[in-house]
Amino acid sequence: MTETFTGSFTQQEPIPDEAIEAAMAVLRHGRLHRYNVVPGELGETALLEQEFAAQMGAKYCLAVSSGGYALATALRAVGVQPGDPVLTNAFTLAPVPGSIASVGAKPVFVGVTENLTIDLDDLEAKLDQARVLMLSHMRGHLCDMDRLMQMCDAAGVAVIEDCAHTMGAAWRGQLSGRQGAIGCYSCQTYKHVNSGEGGLLITDDEVLAAKATMLSGSYMLYERHLAAPGPEVFEKIKYTTPNVSGRMDNLRAAILRPQLRDLDRQVQRWNERYDEIASVLRDTPGLTIVERPEPETYVGSSIQFLLLDWSPERIAEVIRRCAARGVEIKWFGGAEPTGFTSRYDSWRYAESTPLPASDRILAGVMDMRVPLTFSLDDCRVIARIIRAEVGAVYQS
Repeated sequence: MTETFTGSFTQQEPIPDEAIEAAMAVLRHGRLHRYNVVPGELGETALLEQEFAAQMGAKYCLAVSSGGYALATALRAVGVQPGDPVLTNAFTLAPVPGSIASVGAKPVFVGVTENLTIDLDDLEAKLDQARVLMLSHMRGHLCDMDRLMQMCDAAGVAVIEDCAHTMGAAWRGQLSGRQGAIGCYSCQTYKHVNSGEGGLLITDDEVLAAKATMLSGSYMLYERHLAAPGPEVFEKIKYTTPNVSGRMDNLRAAILRPQLRDLDRQVQRWNERYDEIASVLRDTPGLTIVERPEPETYVGSSIQFLLLDWSPERIAEVIRRCAARGVEIKWFGGAEPTGFTSRYDSWRYAESTPLPASDRILAGVMDMRVPLTFSLDDCRVIARIIRAEVGAVYQS
């Protein structure tokens, strides 16, 4: 009998009871705006920032409306101006070049390797073209962060880390988002904590933290933050930093705080599922698994594999056959963007130069979510289906 999978690839786990109770408390008192607090009250958003900063080992944290807003705020805070070039990955999701375009800057795309990380040789060749790198840890894959930071520090290039897919990941034990000048995280439904939308920004630089806080729309209420610099730092920048409002509210912060306390356990659960799928897919003829480097601690909330040098027609046939058996695979190599699977040459608001080596890799990138609603048995079924259908098309 042919196996099929009947589960959902977009259904997340329920919000934890503790988070629901915290949200209900906010709804009952009605003070949703982060600065709407009674005397002596520590608002949920300020507490979230304090706790996430401590969890990440950072001095400062700012909670904002989305991960994309955090990226744009980071660019403004480091001084990116309209017309400035900003280095970034050719393999990423649209909010990354979108954040660059939102401040009037110009993305300069850097190639991708078969490990789905930024091509450090291509980066090295382009470091003299910009003074900022927005590094996307796309789909949770960390490059050699030692080499990258050595190169960027030597060239005087500031690094902003897009950690939307690496909350809880690490390189040689150092948490993702802690190597660059600023780390940015997403709390959107399909990320590692779920408030529907939301973002977090961390840094150890007091001036960058103060600018980001003012940019987020603190008005002159920055003293109500618990993970921000002292008022003397704000005095230096408060009249010259614009308000580009994008605050997080107390309701979303209340939902997030219990989830962040449970992050390590959730990472372990994702990786158990990821490892089950990878173990079945490994050594499938025609399919290349992206192997994880030893220094990387990853978060397996999605899995990628490559169908390198396959024709578009054969890849489309694999996708069709898997879908007929209930398995949803996304493809980054399509000629037109579909859903979230766009590529660097899809974004016509940003000029791009062809990257032939990267184009070959992007043409074969297959992507699949691994929600925690999957059981380990589900993961084995899904992997067997993919293995069978890839094998059938490969041998045809």
